[in-house]
Amino acid sequence: MSKNLLSAFNIDIKGKSSNKKDYDIFANKEMLDSFRIKVLESISDRIDVDRLGKDAINDEVRKVLEGYEVSNEERLYLYNLIDNEINGYGPLTELIYAKDIDEIMVNGCNEVYVESGGKILKDENVSFINDKHIIRVVQRLISETGKTIDVRNPMVDAILPDGSRVNAIVPPISLHPTITIRKFKNNIDDLNTLIGNGTLTPYMAEFLCAAMEAKLNIIISGGTSSGKTSLLNTLSNYIKEEDRTITIEDSRELNLKNKHVVSLETKIDNYGNNDITIRELVRNALRMRPDRIIIGEIRGEEAFDLLQAMNTGCNGSMTTMHANSPKDALNRLETMVLMSGLDVPIKNLREYIDSAVDLVVHMERLSDGKRKIVSISELTGIKDNELVLKDIFDFKIDKVLEDGTIEGKFTLNKGIPNVLKVMNRKGINSIDYMFKKNK
Repeated sequence: MSKNLLSAFNIDIKGKSSNKKDYDIFANKEMLDSFRIKVLESISDRIDVDRLGKDAINDEVRKVLEGYEVSNEERLYLYNLIDNEINGYGPLTELIYAKDIDEIMVNGCNEVYVESGGKILKDENVSFINDKHIIRVVQRLISETGKTIDVRNPMVDAILPDGSRVNAIVPPISLHPTITIRKFKNNIDDLNTLIGNGTLTPYMAEFLCAAMEAKLNIIISGGTSSGKTSLLNTLSNYIKEEDRTITIEDSRELNLKNKHVVSLETKIDNYGNNDITIRELVRNALRMRPDRIIIGEIRGEEAFDLLQAMNTGCNGSMTTMHANSPKDALNRLETMVLMSGLDVPIKNLREYIDSAVDLVVHMERLSDGKRKIVSISELTGIKDNELVLKDIFDFKIDKVLEDGTIEGKFTLNKGIPNVLKVMNRKGINSIDYMFKKNK
């Protein structure tokens, strides 16, 4: 329990069981919900309801509980519940503001999990009264976005004011309401931060900076929560100020610091009409005189339009995509292009991809929770009717320690990358030195 809440009621809970789970503190959930409703109804008539302090909430709780036999711990639990519903995001308030938590996952009333430091743990100190309580918290979370969630619209994606992403699903398409919140990391400003985190090496960072300066077309691939969007955000800081950049996303997660940026976002009509898709936005972006196009994630037929942009002057374009390896990323890219209805021989399609994409940067979230760039690869042409990838950098695991920590090393592979020649033709020679020993 936080000290300010204890002081609000002058409660001394010494001797109480510290092992008691949050969900079990107030066993009678119907009575708890009844108290909650009465307190909120009483408070709703106040003109300062949006900025009630702890003393005002304390007074209202005391009034509602008068005549009932409740323990100090139950009283404190109700106070905490009301305080968070009025001044925050319900039971999730402290988790949302906690800096050491990366992701919040609500599977049910007493099934709340958090990811911190790459580890997923159940949080026994957070719970909901019932399913309706979870839905009310979702509605509070998305209240400022103009989006809704109900039986007719049982799924929602939204972005919180701090940039964190919220996904929620409610019955009938799930057994219980579920919430997933991906926290926005505002402490990753440049590649030096990622170097400090062990995500990549200084050599790799220099190489990626040169690739951004040379306006190479880059695909960032990886699994869920591998750090793709964070890397995309970080690399975008190395775009030249004069480059007109169009960003396209389903839900706005990119936070480009450049001045010349136009941000586009898809629109999903609640009733299935007049949807504006990523593919439509890519096509429209081509009419907006872009120097670069950045797509938050490609997952369908818009892949063909992005390749067109890469092949027709929008050099330096980037995107992310889900894939288990760089090779898998190219296979998925082929599949997505074919989804657009393009009727061409597969050999021609692969030639088209080879001419459009320069680099595939693959990320993984390792078993110890650490995120790393496990390879930076370039496309080097077609052999035996297959796209050929050559690793410039890679990460190899040496061993797994008893505590699960992974030890390994990054390697700069032998050979001179073809993209280095592209960089040199553009007057970029800053990374030539790291490849001299490879000649």
